[in-house]
Amino acid sequence: MSGLLEELSPAEADCRYRTPLAPRLARPSSSIRPLNPNFGPFLSFSTRPVTLGTYRCFIRYTIRMVQAVRKAVIPAAGLGTRFLPVTSAVPKPLLPVIAKPLIEYGVAELASSGIHEIAIVLSPGLKAVADYFRPSESLIEELTKREDSERLTRLRKITELADITLIEQKEPRGLGHAVLMAQDFIGDEPFAVLLPDDLIWSQVPVIAQLTQVFEELKGNVLAAKRVPTEAISSLGIIASDPLTPGVHRVHGLIEKPLLEEAPSDLAIIGRYILMPEVFDRVKNGLVGALGEIQLTDAIATTIGKTPLHACEFTGHHIDAGTPRGMLEANLYEAQRRPDLKDLITGPGAVSH
Repeated sequence: MSGLLEELSPAEADCRYRTPLAPRLARPSSSIRPLNPNFGPFLSFSTRPVTLGTYRCFIRYTIRMVQAVRKAVIPAAGLGTRFLPVTSAVPKPLLPVIAKPLIEYGVAELASSGIHEIAIVLSPGLKAVADYFRPSESLIEELTKREDSERLTRLRKITELADITLIEQKEPRGLGHAVLMAQDFIGDEPFAVLLPDDLIWSQVPVIAQLTQVFEELKGNVLAAKRVPTEAISSLGIIASDPLTPGVHRVHGLIEKPLLEEAPSDLAIIGRYILMPEVFDRVKNGLVGALGEIQLTDAIATTIGKTPLHACEFTGHHIDAGTPRGMLEANLYEAQRRPDLKDLITGPGAVSH
């Protein structure tokens, strides 16, 4: 097999490359939002009294709310040239932060936001990413013999996170084109986009924060944060007016502007909720910055026709798409782990 999916279309890939469906009791149904006490009444519970003969009792019932965003795309194509030579053998999405790869952080965030139907767009030859989300029967058998329940549970959780569809992007033509590859998978419904290089640690998943804005205001929603001056020319920059605390009504977007042309220091950060109309905008758009088909440019053409908002998310963000950022992410994650924290902060800490 020359590539991950050979010449299969996205629709055919959807049928052929998918992790086994996890048991329904193992994770929430994708049509029901998870119960999260820190983020709104996802599931509402109530009781009412009922008299049965001489007995008075209470019937408990659940109000199920339909998930507005059910599907997501993770663009994870590319050669990972910044991490050569290691990426000549190991796909960049599998580079680890401690013991968990970048791609799992993204899938886990979507799953914890109630999104369990996920398409990952990959470059040819990255079959190892697919294998990561498939159960290894031989490994499971060996761990079972050893009665290693801790590692067995860890492996099974990975395969039960989501229903994964893999789609091949044969040539790197930009983020907009990578998202377009998933059009058949998404169909005619709103969807999330998550860039796995952007790691965000937060009490409430950032995708869930965006979904709340989407449900209140509709249209397209971007994750955003204030960035230092030196970062502006490498990011999509937002022109906007404040609407409510942390939420902006967007009236302009510029991809990788010169500093003097930047309308603000508010940048798009790796998370989106998009309406399906964006696919047509990508198809009909012109080639943008760096000779690529930019998603930012496609979204910008919807301004004035579809509501567009930016949400300044709550959470700690690190761009792990460079060796420096990857090191920073590993140090930050180590500080959060009781078994590793002393290496960073204790008497035997590594000096910087």
